[in-house]
Amino acid sequence: MTAYTRVGAVTGANKGVGLAIVRQLALQYPKSAYNNGPLLIYLTARNEERGQAALQSIQDDPALRNTKALRAYGGLADVEYLPLDIESKQSIDDFAATLRQRHPDGIDFLINNAGVALQGFDENVVRQTLRCNYYGTLQASQQLLPHIRDGGRLVNVASMSGHLTSKYSDAIKSRFRSASKPEQVSELMEEYASAVANGTYQNDWPGNSYSVSKAGLIGVTKTLARINAQSGSKTFINSCCPGYVSTDMTKHRGVKTPGEGAQTPVLLALGDIKDLNGEFWQNEKVIEW
Repeated sequence: MTAYTRVGAVTGANKGVGLAIVRQLALQYPKSAYNNGPLLIYLTARNEERGQAALQSIQDDPALRNTKALRAYGGLADVEYLPLDIESKQSIDDFAATLRQRHPDGIDFLINNAGVALQGFDENVVRQTLRCNYYGTLQASQQLLPHIRDGGRLVNVASMSGHLTSKYSDAIKSRFRSASKPEQVSELMEEYASAVANGTYQNDWPGNSYSVSKAGLIGVTKTLARINAQSGSKTFINSCCPGYVSTDMTKHRGVKTPGEGAQTPVLLALGDIKDLNGEFWQNEKVIEW
């Protein structure tokens, strides 16, 4: 069995930005400061058939072959598929158990990219969106964070739509920004879902469940980063927006290619980020939330 010096995982990686992140990790790792030997990347997806097809596309990728990025071509990176559905606590538990069993010394990075953008707007859509984009990502982060080695990275892929715009009341924005623990952000998410159910959200919230789920993700990532740093951990935790990428999720209206959208998440996983922690990034730099 190969002894890997670096191990990482990408959630929601069977297509779009997630698949591009896996591809860019393999391409950029050899020239990164993070390179100290063979790298194993876990490509995860909830559907095995799609996950295996994505893995095959990586193995057949001409750019990865021509640059000899993969170990099969004499390079440094291996990619393996593992199942993960972040809407299922059991799936997250199983995934974490597999990583702990295979890599008892820990992993080096986790990029939480999995998410949904559902059509429509009602209580059901809101709760489904929050369950995946917010609660699922939070649960995966909390379950796997203790298994990320010092110096490692946790990257939560959010969205520019998660900015705290004028559609949020000042009171809600203040609570987001002052939150010091995940429970406070989760409380906001529950209040939003209840306000939508009651038809009373308009004075405090936008009528867009995707945007609110990503605002929650940015906010809760900041609390995780603060708490983790206070514990003495050297893991760096950040969220980011990949940009408006042309994918199925944007109905291919985006202006960036998936490869361009992958650049900021990959920077946060492999690049020199000056030990910045708890920040929100876009276009490879820190931006205001």
